[in-house]
Amino acid sequence: MPITPTYPGVYVQEIDSGVRTLAGVPTSVAAFVGRTRKGKTDAPTVCFNFGEFSRRFGGLSADSTVSYAVEDFFNNGGGQCVIVRLFEPSAANDDGYAAVAHGALKVRAASPGAWGNTLEVSVSHPKQEDPVGTAAVAARYGLSADDLFDLVIFDSATEAREVFRNLTVKEAGGERRYDRVLEASSLIEFTPDAQGDPEFSDVIPAVTAKPVQATGGNDGAVLGNGTYIGDEARKTGLQALRKADIFNLLCVPPDTRGGTLAAPVREAAAKLCAEERALYIVDPPAEWDRNPQEAASKAKAEQMGAGMVLPLTHADHAALYFPRIRKRDRLRGGQIDTFAPCGAVAGVMARTDVDRGVWKAPAGLQASLSGTEGLTVNLTDDENGLLNPIAVNCMRSFPNIGRVVWGARTLKGSDQLSDDYKYVSVRRLALFIEESLFRGTQWVVFEGNDEPLWAQIRMSVGAFMQRLFLQGAFQGASPSDAYFVRCDAETTTQDDINRGIVNIVVGFAPLQPAEFVVISIQQIRSAS
Repeated sequence: MPITPTYPGVYVQEIDSGVRTLAGVPTSVAAFVGRTRKGKTDAPTVCFNFGEFSRRFGGLSADSTVSYAVEDFFNNGGGQCVIVRLFEPSAANDDGYAAVAHGALKVRAASPGAWGNTLEVSVSHPKQEDPVGTAAVAARYGLSADDLFDLVIFDSATEAREVFRNLTVKEAGGERRYDRVLEASSLIEFTPDAQGDPEFSDVIPAVTAKPVQATGGNDGAVLGNGTYIGDEARKTGLQALRKADIFNLLCVPPDTRGGTLAAPVREAAAKLCAEERALYIVDPPAEWDRNPQEAASKAKAEQMGAGMVLPLTHADHAALYFPRIRKRDRLRGGQIDTFAPCGAVAGVMARTDVDRGVWKAPAGLQASLSGTEGLTVNLTDDENGLLNPIAVNCMRSFPNIGRVVWGARTLKGSDQLSDDYKYVSVRRLALFIEESLFRGTQWVVFEGNDEPLWAQIRMSVGAFMQRLFLQGAFQGASPSDAYFVRCDAETTTQDDINRGIVNIVVGFAPLQPAEFVVISIQQIRSAS
C-alpha cells in the first residue's frame, strides 16, 4: 500500500518482489481402486504406509487383490497412496452393513463388510455409577438423567474398544445426540432412514446384561463393470478419484487373482488418467500367462490385432507390464501364488522418482522387484524382442540379479507410431511439468494482462524450468538448448487480451532412455 507522507522524516515501505516461487508437485502418489475388507466406499483416502492401510481398510484379505497390490507398492519403495474402496451389493436391498438395534437406538458398522459381525455393543446408564455428574450433564442440555446412556463398542477381532458417555436419542439433546457423537467413531455409525437421517424416539435403550453382537454384514459380490467405472456426477467408482487432491499413478487390479479387467473398465481408467494428468499401470490379461511356452506370441498377436488391450485414444497415458508376479501369500501359509504386477511396478516408479527423478525411466537393473519369488513367464531375449516394439513392457528374471522391470514404453510406444510420448519417463515428466505449472500459476488469474504480468510469469516459470535443468531433467548443454518459456506480445495478442486470455508457451527437450546399447568391436591388425 503506498505511503502518504504527512510529516518530515523517514518512511519505510515493504515492496513485493514480484517473484512467485513455483514448486513441483508430488510425482509418485499411487491410486488403488477395488475391494478391501473394510473402509468407507467411494471415498479417496490417503495412506502413508501399510500399517495405516491395515487400520483403515483391514489389511491383507484373501479376497482383495487391491490389498496385495498396496503391500507390493510399499514393499517396493512407495510412500503415499490413495485408496478407493468399492462394494458390490449381493442383493438389491442388501447394503452389506452389520447392524445392531437397541429399541430406539439403531447403529451399524462404520462400513459394509463381514468384518462388522465381530462388533459387540453394550448399553449402560451413567446415573447408576455417577448420579451427581450425570445430573449436571443432563441439566446443561435441558434433559433428565434418565435421558442419558453410555455406549461401549468392542471389536472382538482386533480388540479395539470405543466408549461414548452421556448420549441421548432425544432430538433436543443437542451435541450429545448419539448420531452427532458417533461421527467420531471409527467402528460404528447411526443407521440412517431412507433420507439418510437418524430416526429419533423418546424411548431410551435398555441396559444390556451382556454385549449384543452385530449381524448381517457381508462382503458383497464380485465387482461389476458399472461399479468400477462409477458415475462422474456422483463421484463413485473410478470417478471418486476426481475428489482426490492429486494422484500420479493408477492401479486397478482385477477383482479376482486369476481374472482380467474388462475392456470398458480399462478404457475408463485410461480416460480418467488423461483428464487428471496421471499414468495408468495396466495389468496383462490372465490369458497371456496360461501357456508360458506361447505367452509372448499370444501377447503379440492380441496386442497387434483387434483385441488390443487399450484403444490408442488414451494409450499415451497408460503402460502395460507383462508377465504377472509370483510371491508368497502369508494368508495361505506362505504358499506361492500369482498376483497382478501393478502395485509392484508403481512402487518401483516411486522409488526411482526418489532416487533419480521422474525423468529417469523406471526400468533397468536398479528397478528390482522386491518381495517376489518369480514371474509367471521367464521371457527370453527373443521373446522380449517380440513384445518391446509393440509397447509391452516386459519384466525379466536375470541370474544373480533377480526380477527387474525391463521396459519403459507407454501403450503408444509402438515403433510404427513414432509418438512424442513413446516412453513412460517422457510422459510422466510432461505430466509433472503440466500439473506444477497448472497449480503454480493460479495467482495469475485476474491480474492485469500486460507486460509487467508477462515478465513475472517468465521469471517464475523460467526459474522452475532452470531448476529442473540443473537437476538433469532435460537434454542440452545450456538452458537455451534444454527449454524455453515464452509469454509476451507474440504469444498473447490484443485479441487475446480483449478476451481475458494470457498464453504461456513452455517447451522442453526430454531425456530419452538408452533403450538399445550397441557395442561395435574391431580387431586391430598389425601392418607388419
